[in-house]
Amino acid sequence: MNARASRSTARHVGELQRLQQQDEFRRALRALLLHPLMSSQHTEFFAVRRQAERLREWFAREAGWPLHVDREGARLFKRPTDLLDATRGLPDYDRRRYVLLCLACAVLERADPQITLQLLGERIMAEVADPALAALGYTFTLRSASERRELVTVCRTLLDHGVLERVAGDEQSFVHDSGWQQSDALYDVQRRLLAGLLAAVRGPSTWPTGEAPGNTEARLHALVTAHTADSEQGRRDALRHALARRLLDDPVLYTDTLTPDAQAYFFNQRGTMAARLCEATGLVAEQRAEGLALADASGQLTDVAMPAEGTDAHATLLVAEYLAQALRQTRAPLHVAEEEIAAFLRKAVDRYGRYWRKSARVPGAERELAQIVLERLQRLALIAREIDGVRPLPAIARFSLGEAEMRTTGISSQAALL
Repeated sequence: MNARASRSTARHVGELQRLQQQDEFRRALRALLLHPLMSSQHTEFFAVRRQAERLREWFAREAGWPLHVDREGARLFKRPTDLLDATRGLPDYDRRRYVLLCLACAVLERADPQITLQLLGERIMAEVADPALAALGYTFTLRSASERRELVTVCRTLLDHGVLERVAGDEQSFVHDSGWQQSDALYDVQRRLLAGLLAAVRGPSTWPTGEAPGNTEARLHALVTAHTADSEQGRRDALRHALARRLLDDPVLYTDTLTPDAQAYFFNQRGTMAARLCEATGLVAEQRAEGLALADASGQLTDVAMPAEGTDAHATLLVAEYLAQALRQTRAPLHVAEEEIAAFLRKAVDRYGRYWRKSARVPGAERELAQIVLERLQRLALIAREIDGVRPLPAIARFSLGEAEMRTTGISSQAALL
């Protein structure tokens, strides 16, 4: 092999290595965006470990999010811009269940390396006896099936996040009314992941007694507010980080939700910023006069896929198309009553009901289905909830699809939405 051929081969091998490194970096970055608390059992964890230094630099520079990686797991400390966004949070969690989750974590912090489900519940009951909680009227026992079900839900949340690892047993039998005291499950407690569960700059326990902020909003801000350099560069960095966080973590960024300073920065930098974020993440920028969205063609980087399979997802797509067409016809801010949406779904049953689950076809079920649909659309930032109705937002226009054609494929009937 002559020198020229050798140099060509070396360049080819080097280019392949560069592409492989870039692909691994992108996969690791996307995995962290979707699973910011990642155990060592995650399929992309080793990619995260290999790319840890580059990932740390990228997240710190672009979004101001710290990243911690060790042998036991990884924690990307994502901090949302809007701390009071009601669409965020764990599915099916209300305030009571969040309190139970916090109590479970407090128990696990002081527990042995292994704990059983029943022992966890008993120690939570001991915590609930605290006068401060009792004064607020919070109660928890293991006597009712609903309370045991709540505890199981919390445990499965911790299992999903890698904080607990099941060693033996089963949670479902623990819920049943009869024989639940003989049914149990055994878990390993992963303390490093437990310590990283709270994505805060400072822990709540660091406030001296009597000096904690007085309300929920002030406490949330105090938990996550980081130091910002008092300089022009520091202010620009803070604006860039806030915008990048919204682009990476929210379905769409609307310019009318920004402060004047943020709007000015966004109008000047959105093209460059979008290109930089898209290059690293593999997302595609959709720029409109009303704002900017980074879309994922694969649908992997979302907790609410659209379109998707199932009755709820199909109904959501139909309502999105209905609202998009109404918005297009008015070409002005539009308010649609919830009863109108329920009536639309009632009519949709006649055409699509045979493809929907039985409970959604029952007369009157359209109201419950409408609430499910509107919650999904709100989480996707396609509507804003208002008193007795909704306001379609500009991004919903991308779902003005036209007629839906129903096709039958093989033995089962499937909806092909064209």
